[in-house]
Amino acid sequence: MGAKTALVVYADGDVPELLKAVGAPDPERTAELVRRLYPGQVVEEAGESTLWVEARPPEGLVYAGCWPGVEVVCDRRVMVDRPTSELPPEVLAAGAGRRRMVLHAMHSVVDWLAFAVWEDGRLVRALSVSPDDGVIEDVGEPFAFELPYRAGERALEDDEDDGPYPLPYHPLELAEDALRGLVGFVMEDWPKPGDLDAGQVRLLGFRVRA
Repeated sequence: MGAKTALVVYADGDVPELLKAVGAPDPERTAELVRRLYPGQVVEEAGESTLWVEARPPEGLVYAGCWPGVEVVCDRRVMVDRPTSELPPEVLAAGAGRRRMVLHAMHSVVDWLAFAVWEDGRLVRALSVSPDDGVIEDVGEPFAFELPYRAGERALEDDEDDGPYPLPYHPLELAEDALRGLVGFVMEDWPKPGDLDAGQVRLLGFRVRA
């Protein structure tokens, strides 16, 4: 798998359903959000793209979109091992007053996954796991999409050359199910009827510098 994500969603309801209804992002509100995330830094417009393309943007760029009831930010700063303690405070503060905040991050090179969910400002679930470090963080009650992995239903076969995989499941497979369950789309898994078309979610780009 070659998928990578680094995104946060702030929402007043069901994230996938809200994102299915969005059109063009509000330029002023989106720029204001990015400036709040990077106080004291220079924020410059840098074109447009989509959630599908910029789920993990290049270094120095942030892609975001603001619509009624939902905001999306794609930013490498959210790729942290411990979402409960290592997120920049501005990222958490931007979720104040929202019913739900969702973080999703994965990196295929190291088979790493992290996701976290806050509801009404309260952390309800966080998981971070990789084959090198094992379970880095595991807080709260698992979501339904996690249960088959925890029950051993997604166990991996031993590799003849490398031996057994260090974990009882592949983190990137869980990452795809988490992305679909929490945000509504997948990067490399087969889409299902009703999935969000992330290529239709338009985002505005911003270059951030000190």
